[in-house]
Amino acid sequence: MNSLHAFNLKLILASDLVLTSVRLTFKMKKLRAILIDDESSSRRALRQKLVHYCPDIEVVAECKNAEEGIKTIKERNPDLIFLNIEMPGMNGFEMLQKLNNQNFDLILTSACGRHAINAIPFRPWGYLVKPIQLNELLAALNRVKKNRNQIYCGQGIKVVSPNNDKKLIDSSVCLHSMKCFEFVAIHDIVFLEAASNYTNIYLQSFSCVTASKTLKYFEELLPLSVFVRIHHSWIINKNHLQKYLRGRRAQVLMSNGKILNVARRKKESFLKVIGTNFLVNAQS
Repeated sequence: MNSLHAFNLKLILASDLVLTSVRLTFKMKKLRAILIDDESSSRRALRQKLVHYCPDIEVVAECKNAEEGIKTIKERNPDLIFLNIEMPGMNGFEMLQKLNNQNFDLILTSACGRHAINAIPFRPWGYLVKPIQLNELLAALNRVKKNRNQIYCGQGIKVVSPNNDKKLIDSSVCLHSMKCFEFVAIHDIVFLEAASNYTNIYLQSFSCVTASKTLKYFEELLPLSVFVRIHHSWIINKNHLQKYLRGRRAQVLMSNGKILNVARRKKESFLKVIGTNFLVNAQS
């Protein structure tokens, strides 16, 4: 085996926070990025962070509005764009609608977090609230690079309709917790659990994220072809269903080992959804 992978470790001290930046220096060109923001000060601050802390990102252009951004993207064919949402005239979301199948990765920026839910169909790798924190910027860029390393090319933006289940399955959902916005791949969700006005979301990685939205909210958001309400407390991803346990109390075994009860009033509709493939007798 030839050793193409060399690791350069560099400690970064910023805002009293020590960050470890691991740079993979194998034969891969720099990612060509375009900054689109109507505020010159925001573009300048972002560019400075990229220049100082992200040597594998090359800023090839800056645009002060959406119209200029569309033109520049078509001319320069970037790998990545940083797009501010709030802009006069055409906003960031409207601009993306006009770039339906462009092959670039996306990181959104905004002065506030209220647009995060609307960002879901555009599948950004990050939603950065100004002033942009260095650790959040690096985390978003690491997601971009990890994705590109896995598939060897940019996945690109896919604008999807909220009602298009097939496309949403491969999309991400924005989880608004008390501390941050976190984008999670829908197919990684094993099940969701009601917690009063919050929802605990259990992931394939065996981690759990608590979102500040109700279970009802997610029931209406997630694709019905995949997510099934089995109880007033739980919604499951049927692709993570391991077994349906028949007995006095119907239960399901999920891929993370959790066993959940199926409500009596939900049982009939649930069985219609899953068919008979998972039916086994519960062990006494």
